[in-house]
Formats: sequence, C-alpha cells, structure tokens
Amino acid sequence: MSNTEIKTEKLTAKDFSSGQDVRWCPGCGDYSILAQVQRTLPNIDNIVKENVVWVSGIGCSSRFPYYMGTYGFHSIHGRAPAIATGLKLARPDLDVWVATGDGDLLSIGSNHFIHACRKNIDLKIILFNNRIYGLTKGQYSPTSEKGKVTKTSPYGSIDYPFNALSVALGSNATFVARTLDREPKHMAEMIDKAAGHKGIAFVEVYQNCPIFNDGAYAPLTDKETKDDNVLHLEHGKPMLFGKDKDKGIKLDGFNPVIINLNDGKHSIDDVIIHDENDEGMVRAFILSHMTDHPDLPTPLGIFRKVNKPTYDEALVEQIDIVTKKKGKGDLEKLLFAGNTWEVSEN
Repeated sequence: MSNTEIKTEKLTAKDFSSGQDVRWCPGCGDYSILAQVQRTLPNIDNIVKENVVWVSGIGCSSRFPYYMGTYGFHSIHGRAPAIATGLKLARPDLDVWVATGDGDLLSIGSNHFIHACRKNIDLKIILFNNRIYGLTKGQYSPTSEKGKVTKTSPYGSIDYPFNALSVALGSNATFVARTLDREPKHMAEMIDKAAGHKGIAFVEVYQNCPIFNDGAYAPLTDKETKDDNVLHLEHGKPMLFGKDKDKGIKLDGFNPVIINLNDGKHSIDDVIIHDENDEGMVRAFILSHMTDHPDLPTPLGIFRKVNKPTYDEALVEQIDIVTKKKGKGDLEKLLFAGNTWEVSEN
C-alpha cells in the first residue's frame, strides 16, 4: 500500500491497539507505558499507522509489539537497536520505535544502544527501567542499586549501576528524557516530544515491578515524599521543587546543591535555569548524575534536545549522489568484479 492510498481519517487509541489480551502482572508499570503510547500516537502530526513499526528484544517490556496495532518485530536479546537501525536504513519512510528493558538494552544490548545514539539514527527508544530482571524472575540488572539483594546477589550486589541517561549523553544522543510510570500526563508529553524529534530520541521510563522489585521508586511516587524528591525540568525555567516550590538547585562549581529560598540567604536568581538545548552537555551530564546522590532530587523531563543531521538521511543522500555519478548498481557484476577464482573438476 503506497502512502497516497493510506486512509488519513482521525485515529484514536483503539486504532493502535492490537486487541490481544495484555499479559503483564497486575500492577506492572508496563500497562501505563502502553496506555500512554496508544493515546499519544494518534495525536502526532502526519502520523500514518501503517508506517509505524515497534521493535523489541527480550524481556517483559519486549511483549510490547504484540499489543500495538502496528507492524512489529519481537527480536532477540539486546539486538533491538541494531535491528531497528537496519529497518530504518532499508525503509527510511517508516517511523521506527524500540521497546526495551534495562536488562535488555543495558547488558547484552549496550553496545548496540551506544552506536545507535552515536550515529543519530532516526529511532525512538523507550527504556522500561524497573531495575530488575523481571521475565527471568528477579535477578539484579545493570541498573539495580549497589547492595541490591536478589536471587543472583543474595548477599547484595557489589556492582555499580549503569546510569542510562549518562550513557545516552556520553554517546551524543540528540534527545534524552526521563519520565515516570505514575505520571501519565508527563509521560505522554515526553513520548510526544520524542516522536517529533528528528534523530535518536531516548526516553527512560522509571517503571515499577510489583512482583520482583515493588516500590523501587516509592520516594518519587508516594504523596508524602514525591514533592521533595522529584525535580521537573522545564526549558527556560528555574529548577524549583518542593511542595511550595521553595527549594531550588544551585551550582557550586560543577556540583549541584539544594538551596532554600526562604532562608534569607538565597533568591530565585541563584537557581539554575534549565536549558534543554545544551550543545556542550555539561549541564545535562550534571543533571543525569543527580540520581547518584541520594540527597538530591531526581530530575524528570528533557535533559537534552538538539538538532543534528541523521545517519539515515546522510546514507540516502550518499546513495543518490553515487547512483547519479555511476548509475544503478548490478549485484552480479559486483560479486564477480576484481579477482575471482573458478573451480573446475580438473
């Protein structure tokens, strides 16, 4: 079916549902992610459902393509970014999304993730981060906190966890964001912004696993504690948090510190203004590492959003230039060009 033949009537969330029974554990944060994706995609400008493809690896999150009323590919462990990259290069007209978990993307899949970010492939990667291996029944994952007691770390994990946002920023990803399964409106906004970005868009979703890691993000979701533990990043606005927005983040050199706007020593002028278009990524890196400090709030929102030519566009352009110069290629001639050998019976 060509693009001109595809119907363009107003789509709804139901159009993006496969109708299959969703098989995640009751209370799993994956339900929230699925709901917001299905509600958000119909509102994206010029969306063509037949051009949307979801690619996944292995894990609870990787059942995602089954539940989307789009094309999908349930691939192998850690290889979703590589397969999605190949698909985007072969079919640049498609909107290619990746659904993956912390065990899938940041263990065996970390190398593929890094290079997808480095190349700025026009992919959208949604990371379901519950800090545990859920499908294989509760082993510690690359994002599990140090000291985590699990079936594979009965005396506490001695690993330092991967900081997914820092990995993405260090790989020069052009769109990097974080959201939370318990904040559906915020999640929908991040998905919408990622969809509108040209280039690699990485969205980390903090997501609860009620069976093997229940309450992993309780300080960020409980009514009594979330105001003091969550920092919502808004472009061009000061970094304020707290129930009354009377706390702010100030930089002491390169170190973020909390200041109280009611102590008579500080004012709103001391608070950092968030700039998501930070080309140098210094501020973005500082923000990404705030999660490593238990005394600092966890930032949610867009950490970085910059424009940069994409690999897939550059490849198409290069092919067009070479084709005009040399003509359309012939695979058989290519295979038999140069030095070849012919094996005969004699």
